[in-house]
Amino acid sequence: MSKQTGVNMLHLHENSVGGSTALHPTLIWDDEAAVLIDTGMPGSWERIRTAMLEAGVSPAILKAVILTHQDFDHIGSVPEIIAEAEQAKVYAHKLDQPYIEGTLPLIKTSPEAMAPLLEMLPEEERQKAIDFFGNPPKAKVDHTLDDGDELPYGGGIRVIHTPGHTDGHISLYLVQSKTLVAGDALICVNGTLQGPVARTTLDMEEARRSLAKLLDYEIESVICYHGGRSDQNVKGQLEQLAQRDPA
Repeated sequence: MSKQTGVNMLHLHENSVGGSTALHPTLIWDDEAAVLIDTGMPGSWERIRTAMLEAGVSPAILKAVILTHQDFDHIGSVPEIIAEAEQAKVYAHKLDQPYIEGTLPLIKTSPEAMAPLLEMLPEEERQKAIDFFGNPPKAKVDHTLDDGDELPYGGGIRVIHTPGHTDGHISLYLVQSKTLVAGDALICVNGTLQGPVARTTLDMEEARRSLAKLLDYEIESVICYHGGRSDQNVKGQLEQLAQRDPA
């Protein structure tokens, strides 16, 4: 008999350059282990820990932190988390590993990438942004992931390589609950799925191709890092976004 698992979409309200935003990491757990998918901005760990405890999950059983990709708002609290939950291992796709580990600068928040935004900010805000993004969080990736890998936690977590937003972007399919944790491959607006955001996506053509891969899975609910959950007519929504006729 399979273990019963919990899946909890977290709600983090973050203030950053350009205003406030809501982020949605995902917590998966059973009696023996917990997994966190994405980690919010720097300083989010205290709120994540509180959410875990409210769900009855001890940080002591956090075994894995899975990063869907390298972006600042996804990796922000990794150093804090692994400093406290030393048993937790960090997982990410091999193509985003060097950015997460700091051997290469984060693509979207490098000084060159940030220059147009910085020019628009008042001087005081500009310096705050330079200080904030100039020393990005870094963490050793303990295990690299690739398309089709399956982790044994929470009834099975299947890795779907969904490049486009970044080269190493992944989405995660939670086998037991038939839930897709989309990362930034999709966003959700008032419960409706939308495709990737062009402004923050490195390769839109590849990102659209990645959506077609999701149709191979029996998905009943989607958790988007930006916008939250969609659970109505998910298959139909994905078919429309992927521009593929129903099978």
